[in-house]
Amino acid sequence: MSKLGNLGARLHRGEVSYDFIGHRKLWYGISILITITAIVGLAVRGLNMGIDFQGGAVFTTAKSTSVSVSEAERAAEEAAGHEAVVQKLGDGSLRIQIAGMDTKESDKVKKALAEDFDVDSEAIAADLVGPSWGDQIAAKAWQGLAIFMVLVVIYLAIAFEWRMAIAALVALIHDITITVGIYALVGFEVTPGTVIGLLTILGYSLYDTVVVFDSLKEQTKDLTKQTRFTYSEVANRSINGTLVRSINTTVVALLPVAGLLFIGGGFLGAGTLNDISLSLFVGLAAGAYSSIFIATPLVADLKEREPQLKALKKRVLAKRAQASAGEEFTQSHDGEAHGAEPEDAAAVVGPRSQPASRSRGRGRPSGKRR
Repeated sequence: MSKLGNLGARLHRGEVSYDFIGHRKLWYGISILITITAIVGLAVRGLNMGIDFQGGAVFTTAKSTSVSVSEAERAAEEAAGHEAVVQKLGDGSLRIQIAGMDTKESDKVKKALAEDFDVDSEAIAADLVGPSWGDQIAAKAWQGLAIFMVLVVIYLAIAFEWRMAIAALVALIHDITITVGIYALVGFEVTPGTVIGLLTILGYSLYDTVVVFDSLKEQTKDLTKQTRFTYSEVANRSINGTLVRSINTTVVALLPVAGLLFIGGGFLGAGTLNDISLSLFVGLAAGAYSSIFIATPLVADLKEREPQLKALKKRVLAKRAQASAGEEFTQSHDGEAHGAEPEDAAAVVGPRSQPASRSRGRGRPSGKRR
């Protein structure tokens, strides 16, 4: 069995553990700092919305063109007067995106590009996307996200309880904010693929959270009938028990996504993969973090405000204080007894006097023996 497997088994049995709940203020602080950074990046730089959201034109050159990406970008910006996004596709053709264009402008740009590239204008395909189409896509994306959130809250409130539903919702908002903020900071284009990636990672994030919540629900049955553990301690055991499982599922999910992002989009230059792969990569990592460091500690904070669990915590702490005091008393009593042994030993050193009854018996005449 591997070391990771041994660690997972020991974590599940409670032989080793890390106090995630006890350090929850640290995790909250880190999450707040990352979230503020993401919001500032979103406010300062904004999102690089694709033409599917703001309208524009897409020009695709013939296969295996000799024009470089930088040359095409410069020619497109001079012809259109707008910023252009150029990507080299796998077959060697170029994909040129220019936002905010109508039909007349696209025809002029197409002719100018054909002259600059020294090709026939028919060799360049032009596709137009109106701004109304982009608005519809954005509206549908927001509607889908809102419906997803509502269904998640309803399901978790029914399957578990409303406190867990609130904690899961906070974790999901945390994941979305970080992912969108990183998109703003990196400057990647936001496309319908980005929206698909966002909705996908919310499912992964929810899966990790539900796994921990299910373990917590099982371990907190009849919790108030005992005085050994508080709710926070049981929640911490639930996190440790499912920690290796969460790590394994997250790493397995991140490996192919990292291949799309860093090898496909970066090394091989398939830029069309960046929009969905970045959202998946950041969202999966943020979801694994939030399920461990945000959702479950937040549930523990909300639950321990209940009167029953408050009283349980007092009983547990009082019992531990009483046991600790009794142990200290026993140790001090044993120390005193151990310290008195030399005096007792010194008192019995030397010839021992016989009991008086024996000495008197020996002094008497024994009489004649028969």
